[in-house]
Amino acid sequence: MKMITLTTDNYEEQVLKNDKPVLVEFWAEWCGPCRMVGPVLEQIEAEHGLTIGKLNTDENPEIMARYGVMAVPTMLLFENGEPVKQIIGAKPKRMLVSELGLA
Repeated sequence: MKMITLTTDNYEEQVLKNDKPVLVEFWAEWCGPCRMVGPVLEQIEAEHGLTIGKLNTDENPEIMARYGVMAVPTMLLFENGEPVKQIIGAKPKRMLVSELGLA
């Protein structure tokens, strides 16, 4: 599975109406820690089958504002269209797996 690029056009369908959990990474091109966490999230997606979407905050500021995201990278785990877990900052893979309840 390949990480989904999220925009205002597909966000509702891919995240809010998805019947499976979805992890949304709020990121920006200029963000160094975002570049570090990206490959880690790809590994988690491949190993655990978690659907992951990347949302560029510079291109989609209204979605960022909707959830009060103030820093990047921030990851929100959605279940049944509702955010259930927030992780702020780049973290090692094992910490992300543990915080997401995938361990």
